[in-house]
Amino acid sequence: MQRIRLRYTKRGRLRFTSHRDFQRAFERALRRSEVPMAYSAGFTPHPKVSYANAAPTGTGSEAEFLEIALTEARDPGTLRELLDASMPDGLDIIDAVEAHTSGLADRLTASVWEMRLDGVDVEDARKAVVAFLDAETVEVQRRAKNGMRTFDARAAVAELQALDPQPDRSGDRPCAILRLVVRHVTPAVRPDDVLSGLRVVADLAPPVPAAVTRLAQGLFDEESGTVTDPLAPDREAATAVPADRPAVATAPEGAGSA
Repeated sequence: MQRIRLRYTKRGRLRFTSHRDFQRAFERALRRSEVPMAYSAGFTPHPKVSYANAAPTGTGSEAEFLEIALTEARDPGTLRELLDASMPDGLDIIDAVEAHTSGLADRLTASVWEMRLDGVDVEDARKAVVAFLDAETVEVQRRAKNGMRTFDARAAVAELQALDPQPDRSGDRPCAILRLVVRHVTPAVRPDDVLSGLRVVADLAPPVPAAVTRLAQGLFDEESGTVTDPLAPDREAATAVPADRPAVATAPEGAGSA
């Protein structure tokens, strides 16, 4: 059995798709591309697809990951092209590697996020960031299944900075860009929790909802403060594996864009 790990995006209006919406679109792409999927046993077999740490509905992402199990070997690059051609624009399959290591989920320990705050002056955002980082704890509340939950949003934030927007994105209104690195902890701290924390410590309240995008996720390097590519270990391991499976995926008849 071959395992393939994929990286995909949620862009534009597709950031509003739920995880279940993505699952339906992806399983349709698997069928259209005639991928030789492995299935679970039991009364209701389903494709062996493992999703890892999906972004919340409403947030964009450049770094979502999943793993599929195949009954026949396929070339990861060609398989990526076939699947991407069968996915809606915005849900793009941008990378694929054969799994040669275990523990993909264990390598997703932090995310790099970007929040666009329209209507917020950059200097005001910077003052709020300083206040947030100087605080030992920043308690925020979020509604959970069992009611309101209070937790610390500060400890999970490894890095937070306020940046000027790019000239072609600023327009005439004030705009601040927040770039943050957040560790994956329990309970999970999301970008909107950090925004709630900025409101708590500095009364920073954007007049419109923030546009949030995950730029990367992977293993957090405490020494350098960077988030590393979680697929890199599989690429490195692949160089030591002999190419004894020459099978290459071919496009099925009628495959195309969804």
